[in-house]
Amino acid sequence: MLKKKKFMPYLSSIAASVIFGFSFMFSKKALVDAGPFELLSFRFGAAFLIMSLLVLFKIIRIDYKNKPFKLLFLLGLTHPFLYFIFETFGIKYGSTLQAGIMLALIPIFVALLGAWILKEIPVFKQILFIILSVAGVMLIIAMGSTSSGKLSIAGTAFLLMAVVAASIYNILSRKLSSDFTPIEITYFMMAFGAFFFNAISIADHIKRNTMDSYFNLLLDLNFSVSILYLGILSSSIAFLLINYSLSKIKASENAVFSNLSTIVSIMAGVVLLNEPFFWYHLAGAALILLGVWGTSYFGGQENE
Repeated sequence: MLKKKKFMPYLSSIAASVIFGFSFMFSKKALVDAGPFELLSFRFGAAFLIMSLLVLFKIIRIDYKNKPFKLLFLLGLTHPFLYFIFETFGIKYGSTLQAGIMLALIPIFVALLGAWILKEIPVFKQILFIILSVAGVMLIIAMGSTSSGKLSIAGTAFLLMAVVAASIYNILSRKLSSDFTPIEITYFMMAFGAFFFNAISIADHIKRNTMDSYFNLLLDLNFSVSILYLGILSSSIAFLLINYSLSKIKASENAVFSNLSTIVSIMAGVVLLNEPFFWYHLAGAALILLGVWGTSYFGGQENE
């Protein structure tokens, strides 16, 4: 039981990273037919609807009474609101591969913010393995920029802002875990995203006088499948796993698992979207996996 309890946060982070890795591909496919805010409105609308039904039938329970709601609002502002705006535009102007690469920088930002704000300083061996994991990402970036064409400047800028927003979210979720359950944090995030992204999308439709066609996108099977994946798996379930993990382990330990999404996004792009695959993708993936293993292994030793 003790070992299971010890490894569950790490297994949760791994599962979430695999789900997120495929999300780049589904977002890219959905953006063929929809605008960024249309995609986000349906994505978080679906996630909020599913979780609300679970609350209604008392399958999950939430209670926000006498809790630091202002800080929770700040979390919702950074993630999902700002993060997904930046990520979606980054994917739109960049590529699935580029998104996976850039977002792998999150562990570095989280480690720095975690040490500064939460006073959670990784042990020396963990720092080495975090650097090793990021080195794998940097290898892919450096070689990719010369071997497979120029990286999109606009895509890079949006994705870098997404990295900052995601890093702040990791710190806030970790801090809020002492007052809110993972389910409460996740439900608020889905509600926040559903309200604001639908408000933006509806305003745009009203401006273009196209409200009568608001739900037409759902008639497209490709778009509907993407929304189901992004709304249920990549939003509700994945963020519940992440928020659970952040309630149990340091933010810097949790964040390094996001690099696994790079590997998954590369494989999804290669196998399903026919994106190119080179030797440095394999070498970078090996470094990422080694870095993730070392960070979790030495973090587990410290928590014993």
